[in-house]
Amino acid sequence: MTYIKKLFLTTTIAFCSYNLALAKARIPIGKIDKLEIVADLPNTDEYLSKEESNTHLDLARLHQEYSIAWIPVWITQEPKLILAKEHSDRYYELSNEEIEKIISANKLKKEQLLKLGFYTQYGGKILLFLLVCLILYGLFGKDKKKDVKPINL
Repeated sequence: MTYIKKLFLTTTIAFCSYNLALAKARIPIGKIDKLEIVADLPNTDEYLSKEESNTHLDLARLHQEYSIAWIPVWITQEPKLILAKEHSDRYYELSNEEIEKIISANKLKKEQLLKLGFYTQYGGKILLFLLVCLILYGLFGKDKKKDVKPINL
């Protein structure tokens, strides 16, 4: 009877440990396409999606960045304007003439639409620099031991 209890307990622990090992969170590293809505266009037939019915598109900015653990380190592809639906990964690329036409019709500023935030541009670089400085300080910045000689009284 004790043999069956030990076997059952060992099997249960092994099964639970195996599930915990598979449940580790993965830290994303690599290139990521970022899509962000930058201007809400009027809900007219001109901005209606051709593939989906009753879906109006908005002006969005698409850029590609290299990130480590959700921290953008550098921009690998410059931002461009596209049409996209909010909360969707589907987007439509347009020619420069079509983009200019949309911008002028809605009285928008292209430079403001293409501008990335401070954190996206420089945040990861600053954090990476501080991490490297901290590592270098840990390696080379330690105080050296002083030679202390005892005084005889």
